[in-house]
Amino acid sequence: MKKISRIFIGIDLLLLCVIMGKAAEGQMARFLQSGPADAKERAVMNVSKGESGVMDLSMQDMAKKKVALTFDDGPNANHTGALLDGLKERGVHATFFLLGSQVEKSPELVERMYEDGHLLGNHSYEHVNLSSLSDKAAITQVDLANEAIYQITGEYPEYIRPPYGCWKSNLDYQTTMIEVLWNVDPLDWKTDSVKTIVKRVLKEVEEDDIILLHDASESSVEAAFQIIDKLEKKGYVFVTVDEILFD
Repeated sequence: MKKISRIFIGIDLLLLCVIMGKAAEGQMARFLQSGPADAKERAVMNVSKGESGVMDLSMQDMAKKKVALTFDDGPNANHTGALLDGLKERGVHATFFLLGSQVEKSPELVERMYEDGHLLGNHSYEHVNLSSLSDKAAITQVDLANEAIYQITGEYPEYIRPPYGCWKSNLDYQTTMIEVLWNVDPLDWKTDSVKTIVKRVLKEVEEDDIILLHDASESSVEAAFQIIDKLEKKGYVFVTVDEILFD
């Protein structure tokens, strides 16, 4: 299946994680502190009742294609609020993979995400490459983030997106969390060009894809809104990742 083969990258990714993770860590750390690099540095289904009172689905509704919009590294005190405003205005639910350290800084944004019906997932506590840590340290990163989210929502997250896509396979025996990667990555954290981000997503996206974005910059937030508006016109409907993985 396309979904499985593209989302769960497999053993090759694990071999690349240690090599690529270190290089990505430095770039991502700078992004989380100061936003995207300068451009010069970058080379629901409608249901209606018929006359009989029975709920009917139109052919147009059944033709809609599902896609999931996901955001990593938040919540961001400067940009997540505006993102949540825009998502609510559009009636869109997204999936947020949260950093425990950021959750503790902006608990009110996490509470709002939860109340607005978004799906919350774990992205570690400090955005570290889990595959480069000892098992104990990696589990601590996961557990601390889970606990931070639980303290606000009263629920432990079921889904995890490991930073850089680098999971430790042996941790599957010590946690029941479900790993979620992505199909479409426009590298929004590397650019402040809204047009570039949107173009990359529209070029690659297909039905049942999971789109990776970040809520840490104004350009990413604006790109998300344009992506939603343009894809909805193409017949897409936005869902949370659980609906992509299990429906």
